[in-house]
Amino acid sequence: MTRLDVRKTHKLYINGEFPRSESGRTFPAHDGEGHVIARMAEGSRKDLRDAVRAARNAQESWAARSGYNRGQILYRVAEMMEDRTEAFQDDMRAVGASKRAAQREVEASIDRLVWYAGWCDKFSQVYGNLNPVSGPFFNISSPEPTGVVGIVAPTEPPLLGLVSRVAPALVPGNTVVVIASDRAPVVAVTFAEALATSDVPPGVVNLLTGHAVELTPWLASHMDVNAIDLTGAPEDILGAAESAAADNVKRVVRSLTPDSQSPLLIAAFTETKTVWHPKGL
Repeated sequence: MTRLDVRKTHKLYINGEFPRSESGRTFPAHDGEGHVIARMAEGSRKDLRDAVRAARNAQESWAARSGYNRGQILYRVAEMMEDRTEAFQDDMRAVGASKRAAQREVEASIDRLVWYAGWCDKFSQVYGNLNPVSGPFFNISSPEPTGVVGIVAPTEPPLLGLVSRVAPALVPGNTVVVIASDRAPVVAVTFAEALATSDVPPGVVNLLTGHAVELTPWLASHMDVNAIDLTGAPEDILGAAESAAADNVKRVVRSLTPDSQSPLLIAAFTETKTVWHPKGL
């Protein structure tokens, strides 16, 4: 007995839910040979505003959690990814990766999340410090989250690049709005499904599928986004996006190595708070 293929129409991931685009638009996702493998929700400017609002509402409570608890949650995401290993590998092979390459990248992505989870309760101790000053004062600096971070996900590597940009922003207590790669959107949605079945609170990670050329300028110019990672932004709109970000003095980060791993990427989305306190007699 033959069956019809059940082809999914993937949705956005906003505030812990999977809504359709308010515009009703969709676009095709293709495999490595150009065949349509799914329909994707095509995020709009309104969807992006909803995602930013959800991220803003979630940011204070996410930052208020202990570093230890944020680490537990990121580790749980890695566990959920481990459970979906085959699904991730299938998605990556569909966009042209070999079986072995897909396996390596999924394993590296899970390991990357575990690595950043371990930094959650250590970062403030490593990057905070007691400053030497002349006078009867304690001068103590400590890192704090920037706030809402926009991320334009890189196209290559599709999963490891996505995880490598999202995880360090979450470590210190930021929330994120991600524009998924429009050349590998199914991989990003599978990642969102792992997030939805983990302990990540609603609004901490919001993921939009659509066209980066259309959505990036609005993300860069949004006045309630505090920083933006343009690593995956198309070259032809990069200059305009950086100029738009400058209008509200938005922190701009762009890495030439999209899958890099470093505590410096955590520091890129933090601010330093310094407190002076008298030593007393």
